[in-house]
Amino acid sequence: MKRTKFLIIFFISVLALGLFAGCGGSDISEPSSEEVQVGAHVRVGTLRGPAGMGMAPLMAWAEEGLTRNDYSFTIGGAPEEMTASIISGALDIAAVPVNLASILYDRMDGEVQVISALTQGVLFVLDSTGEVHTIEDLRGKTIHVTGQGAIPQFAFEHILRGNGLEPGVDVEIVFNAEHAELAALMAAGEVSIGLLPQPFVTSVLNQNEDVEIALDLTAEWEAVDPDSVFVQSSVVVRRAFLEEYPEAVKLFLEEHAGSLAFVGAFAEESAELMEQFDIVPAAVARQVIPRSNFVYITGAEMRVAVETFLAVIFEANPQAIGGVMPGEDFFFG
Repeated sequence: MKRTKFLIIFFISVLALGLFAGCGGSDISEPSSEEVQVGAHVRVGTLRGPAGMGMAPLMAWAEEGLTRNDYSFTIGGAPEEMTASIISGALDIAAVPVNLASILYDRMDGEVQVISALTQGVLFVLDSTGEVHTIEDLRGKTIHVTGQGAIPQFAFEHILRGNGLEPGVDVEIVFNAEHAELAALMAAGEVSIGLLPQPFVTSVLNQNEDVEIALDLTAEWEAVDPDSVFVQSSVVVRRAFLEEYPEAVKLFLEEHAGSLAFVGAFAEESAELMEQFDIVPAAVARQVIPRSNFVYITGAEMRVAVETFLAVIFEANPQAIGGVMPGEDFFFG
């Protein structure tokens, strides 16, 4: 992507959101060093998948020197990597599954806060039998699932029970260790029914024409529990960093919001960036972006969404969120 084109698209997106105070009108030009001011050096971690996809434009802007914070990014393959880096202090801000944010709060004696909620559910039931159209159709069948002991397991089991099906009794659940492992098995036709997140869903569909999306777990969650929001990802900050650099955290929230807005408005350009930063191949990203349920929730709305979701998971298995519901100081803003 040419630099001029990139700058123009960048400014269109941020001006539309009103993120840059003092910027307005239609005069779009490359910023001077005085216009782009550095707030602080911020070490940000994210996982591959939807959370990382939403940060790809921000990564590019940071490389171009267009952000007000100075960012360094770590892209991990497993939640445990983000957990260890936050606990050790190697990261200041990280995108993690929302239940893991609560676990971190418990392990670190409240020394992390959640600052935003992302991705309103990216889990789908895939089927190659042609027999699964409702949750009830899973009765008597075997389904392969990843994420044992995490959100995929507890969310799926909550939905099953909400439809009168007992996990392990009415539906046999087989756990696979990795998303990539299960995706490969389904692509090869060795597993008929599986539960996977994006972008692995699209990868399977591209490789095996017999597989189709049978159920969207976001819609199924809302049918069972309409008073809660199916938020899978969140962004946390170390409290020590927040206290030392509060303005930098606010700038991150604004610039991250702009990044997600860019993905929604410019899918083609965003897909190229996602491949550039080794988050997901561009060909897959183009198909995944419309299916990724990106959201960006902060403040009071974020608190309600996260609290109600965690309450449901807590009822299913308290240890899945750290054993206790987090306190009021868990939430920023």
